Amino acid sequence: MSDTTAGLIQLGLLLAALAAVYRPLGDYLARVFSTEKHLKLEKGLYRLFRVNPDAEQRWPTYAAGVLGFSFVSVVLLFLLQRLQPLLPWSLGRGSVSPAVAFNTAISFVTNTNWQSYVPETTMGHFVQMAGLTVQNFLSAAVGLAVAIAVTRGFVRAKTDRLGNFWVDLTRGTVRVLLPMAFVFAVVLVALGVVQSLKAGVAVTHPDGSPGTVALAPAASQEAIKELGTNGGGIFNANSAHPLENPNAWTNLVELFLILVIPVSLTRAFGTLVGHRRQGYVLLSVMGLLWAASLALIWFSEANADNPAALAAGASMEGKEQRFGIGLTSLFADTTTGTSTGAVNGAHDSLSGLGGGGPLLNMLYGEISPGGVGTGLYGILVLAIIAMFLAGLMVGRTPEYLGKKLGRREVTCAAIAMLAMPTVVLLGSGIALLLPGTAGALGNTGAHGLSEILYGYASTGNNNGSAFGGLTATNDWFQSSFGVAMAFGRFVPILAVLCLAGSLAAQRKVPETAGTLPTTGPLFATLLTGTVVLVAALTFIPALALGPIAEALA
Repeated sequence: MSDTTAGLIQLGLLLAALAAVYRPLGDYLARVFSTEKHLKLEKGLYRLFRVNPDAEQRWPTYAAGVLGFSFVSVVLLFLLQRLQPLLPWSLGRGSVSPAVAFNTAISFVTNTNWQSYVPETTMGHFVQMAGLTVQNFLSAAVGLAVAIAVTRGFVRAKTDRLGNFWVDLTRGTVRVLLPMAFVFAVVLVALGVVQSLKAGVAVTHPDGSPGTVALAPAASQEAIKELGTNGGGIFNANSAHPLENPNAWTNLVELFLILVIPVSLTRAFGTLVGHRRQGYVLLSVMGLLWAASLALIWFSEANADNPAALAAGASMEGKEQRFGIGLTSLFADTTTGTSTGAVNGAHDSLSGLGGGGPLLNMLYGEISPGGVGTGLYGILVLAIIAMFLAGLMVGRTPEYLGKKLGRREVTCAAIAMLAMPTVVLLGSGIALLLPGTAGALGNTGAHGLSEILYGYASTGNNNGSAFGGLTATNDWFQSSFGVAMAFGRFVPILAVLCLAGSLAAQRKVPETAGTLPTTGPLFATLLTGTVVLVAALTFIPALALGPIAEALA
């Protein structure tokens, strides 16, 4: 079977699986966050933490819950890493250095999962399970809760309440992420992913010398790593490691897990706002951007004309033989179109345009289809910008889903939209001016610029993947990437919660003959054009000096 055929078969199976679960999972998500009933386990947690589940919150209180919970999570995860030698299952590994522990704590709490360490030699099993894996659940649940709060802003009228953050966080974890992760962890174990509490197993190399293959509880972390669009690997090679992703079937399951919640959330959104075609339009835009990027990456890698590819007869540098060009391209597109950041190949080894595809996915704002929760509220922000532009063209106050978009709403949307470009361009620009940056690059010229731009695009968008040629362990990159992760996560969250509060306070306005329909191809085209236009105006100069220049060289 050819590489192209294998890739197309897996692509077809992936789309069929997503189509099969789209309706039931989307409707289930809508019920989870709209029911007034609490499970017994949830009631016990509310009593333990003294939460009144029936008390709803204004947007500042909801936002304070997000920020306070995230701050406490950063502190606790930092302490776990620093106190590692005192913990069980530390495997004799020492205390994580303060800089790495700080960077890692912010990384996992913001759902970025950027890793500037080697997991096999740095983290013990207890820190992996009680620290990093727990944050894989909680950071995804935070994004899901914010998306639901924003949806309520469109649904509700003449109220200042958006729900209860602690209830949304608990339901997302207990009713959605935990049961799905448990089931798929078992599936991954059955398909060959390792699950072990041993430090490693002794082996003998072909030359007769002894060695050790590291082991870890990989399947349990792999399931939530992909399901929560987290991306942090329990092994340094991430999903290219044969113990994390051993074959084409595990690759298919992991791709499915990455996409299933962000895709199904569009159905939940349509159900909650009372018009499912609204969700279908958002899904069509997400799918179009995802497919276009996939075509770009796959075609570029299959037809690479760089010297190494021409000499070898194929562009297989940095790719696993068991996946080939097709499955590597599919994984790269999916993991950067969401906020996952997991990799089954080396993105730094992709061709000029092939590497530009994942980079462009992130610079779109990761909305194709985006991370758990973040993709939905990200594309809603761009939908508001699109309706604002349409309103300017026809000279009337823009509306979206029965809510008028005035100065406050558009300002909130603009802040959410501009937060990521600010950290990406400022961070990249400052890094290029620093004399020590040249020594951190694995390449010079256009590709070296791409390495820097990719690093800030990844951290600013809470993705976590990297062009591995960049050595990001010096003080500047550790600190600036930490700032980029925090800024890229929490500024948009605060902006969209403010937006949701403003929308919820409005009354619904009826549709008139002058209202732009938002359920057809016209709006889908307008929204797609807005996404591409915003990215083009913001990043084309940087892209022209990086991946485009490399492709034309």
